[in-house]
Amino acid sequence: MNSIADNLGTVTRRIQKATQAAGRPDGAVSLLAVSKTHPPSAIRDAATAGQRRFGENYLQEALEKMEALSDLSDLEWHFIGPIQSNKTRDIAARFDWVHSVDRLKIARRLSDQRPAGMAPLRICLQVNIDREASKSGADPDEVPALARDIAALENLELAGLMVIPDPNQAESSLRASFRRLAGLLATLQEQTTDGPIPQTLSMGMSGDLEIAIAEGATLVRVGSALFGPRG
Repeated sequence: MNSIADNLGTVTRRIQKATQAAGRPDGAVSLLAVSKTHPPSAIRDAATAGQRRFGENYLQEALEKMEALSDLSDLEWHFIGPIQSNKTRDIAARFDWVHSVDRLKIARRLSDQRPAGMAPLRICLQVNIDREASKSGADPDEVPALARDIAALENLELAGLMVIPDPNQAESSLRASFRRLAGLLATLQEQTTDGPIPQTLSMGMSGDLEIAIAEGATLVRVGSALFGPRG
């Protein structure tokens, strides 16, 4: 069985190779290690091997890991799971990024509950790019107006967009989904006249990161290829 450090090296090489194949500059794509259901020891192993960005889906599990790893003060924590209103206070206080905002009510709560003195919470809007009935995410047509409203909130920074497309669709359809999200981000960039221009495309996972990178991903979310099957 490969170690987490070995897996990290393999995934890093995949990202580098895909980035080069797409004609994009080195460093254009970052890795978010999705550590949900894996123990703090696995995160520590990845951190020892050089990984600093970690994504968690479940708040209580994440808080327990943060406590266990409190000596690693330079880790960057990303919340990537569904957000319930009663969880926003802890998310606002403990995370650096949130990838799963899909409505203004949640964004307002995160902004209002971000503690004074902390840097703005970086937000990716989750988009239901294929308009699947069972999926979370904002409708693509709602994104420009929602992005403007979120960008105006005092304690948030709209960093970009996130998508979780259907992994079972044909490669051509998957590629088209990623391309549509990239097009949406380009539209937001054109419309941004005040404040930071959103740059992040959070898309692509263990099985499809090469396709996502070819279509413009700047952040890929990788779990099983790093940590193995869920714990």
